[in-house]
Amino acid sequence: MLRKLFQTSDPASQPFVISGSGTLGWDQIAANLAEKGDEVLVLHTGYFADSFADCFEIYGVKATQLKAPIGDRPQLDEIEKALKEKQYKLITVTHVDTSTGVLSEVEGLSKLVQRVSPETLLIVDGVCSVGCEDLQFDNWKVDAVITASQKAIGCPAGLSIVMASGRAIQRFKDRKTRPASYFGSWQNWLPIMQNYEAKKASYFATPSPQLIHALHTALTQILSKPLSERFAVHRETSQRIKKTVTDLGLKQLASKPENQANGMTTMYLPEGVTPPEILPNLLKRGVIFAAGLHKEIATKYIRFGHMGVSVTDSKRDDIDRGLDSLKLSLADVGHKV
Repeated sequence: MLRKLFQTSDPASQPFVISGSGTLGWDQIAANLAEKGDEVLVLHTGYFADSFADCFEIYGVKATQLKAPIGDRPQLDEIEKALKEKQYKLITVTHVDTSTGVLSEVEGLSKLVQRVSPETLLIVDGVCSVGCEDLQFDNWKVDAVITASQKAIGCPAGLSIVMASGRAIQRFKDRKTRPASYFGSWQNWLPIMQNYEAKKASYFATPSPQLIHALHTALTQILSKPLSERFAVHRETSQRIKKTVTDLGLKQLASKPENQANGMTTMYLPEGVTPPEILPNLLKRGVIFAAGLHKEIATKYIRFGHMGVSVTDSKRDDIDRGLDSLKLSLADVGHKV
């Protein structure tokens, strides 16, 4: 079922489902696909690129960040220039950065990497995109995607989910040193995952049965309809939300339409208004928005997540309640709408 969600039919692709948060995905990539002294290029669109780069450095991997202005993403010509200057073992991109709501273009990036630096593995952080953004693992020649159970997949938090290509698995097998992690080592997990798929009992570390059952339920619901329909309804809902946000006089962090995620919206608050002033008003109305996370502008904006059942279940009114509550809460702080 995970293979269908990631849109891979290649038998060499390998899923990993391990107890842990999405952050464990960073450790799996850094520990298994890079070695001490390797160079990696981290495309920066917000807070989570900083964290991924820091994770690499813990393992002795040299991480170079290519940064874009807040609300934007590194452009392909900039990436091409960086790839031509140095040989990178990996390039990482955050498909949707939860701190900024910036959507990165994976397909175009993949074509660029194949043309300019074909030996470089393409790694996608899909924690905030898998399940609500189109991500074609096979067609776009992605080498690994990391995600987690709790966002668009709609399962309780607690599972680190990774899909690795056959090329990535071979790169792991060819490494010269042991992975510098025990719990996150694919030396320990690869035979377990292969046995699970073959329906053979196997053990390395205790799994979370209740979360595995919940993941199965979530995947069953997701795959009950074509993925194309799921992505379309997320796009349509996102466009409606973003139009309403604009009509309320608010500006988005991701100002360019091509940079705007379909599963969340980030918006600057009116001048002089801070998240602690507006978030409690939303909460009183039964609606939870998130405060800003990007350290440079955290006090200036809030984040609205709209993914999974809140979007796909037409019987739910989560989106309308969220937008109505936002309008009322802005009025509470004196913003004319």
